[in-house]
Amino acid sequence: MWAVLDCRAVPLFARETPPQPPVRLHVGSGRARLEGWVNIDNQALPGVDVVADVTKGLEFTDVEAVFAEHFLEHLPVDAALAFLLEARRVLAPAGWLRLSTPNLDWVWATHYRLEAEDETKRLAALQLNRAFHGWEHQFLWNRELLGEALLACGFREPRWCRWGESDLPVFRGIERHETYGDAPELPHVLIAEACKGDPQPARLAALLDLLQREFLLHLKG
Repeated sequence: MWAVLDCRAVPLFARETPPQPPVRLHVGSGRARLEGWVNIDNQALPGVDVVADVTKGLEFTDVEAVFAEHFLEHLPVDAALAFLLEARRVLAPAGWLRLSTPNLDWVWATHYRLEAEDETKRLAALQLNRAFHGWEHQFLWNRELLGEALLACGFREPRWCRWGESDLPVFRGIERHETYGDAPELPHVLIAEACKGDPQPARLAALLDLLQREFLLHLKG
């Protein structure tokens, strides 16, 4: 079989296969579709490319980048660690993860004052509980715990970014979730980036033991 190209006969098998674009995963995309990414959600919403429960695994390999915006807080803490481990697994050796999640420090600092008047404290109690349990939130992270989770799950070079900003072009201007007026020292959302590194089984075991002892054992069920 032959193909005609520039008036010369060229065997089809001699044609070069065009390079494939890098695979980038947008996890928990909802309706906020990102062009050039594989948009993944557990609901068949407009703009979703793959309907899947990512807590049961990701059927990808050699991924360039994984992005999850306002997703981690919707997972129980043990499922969140399982997701971080799976994200690391599917990434290529030089692959990066970027995720955002509400900042527990900001919630605490802005939602409650011990010295407030009774009426204010009644409202604050509702607002604080809403931050924890509203919008189907399962677990809120602070910078220290999230940073340790990333390291324990085999990521390296964790760094904290501002909304829409990144040293990596693939992540610049990528956020779609609404934002507020942040103070640089206390953002309302934690945005973390980390590069795939080596497994850290001892560090992971220590973190899992801490979570089990201080949190999971105290849950009903």
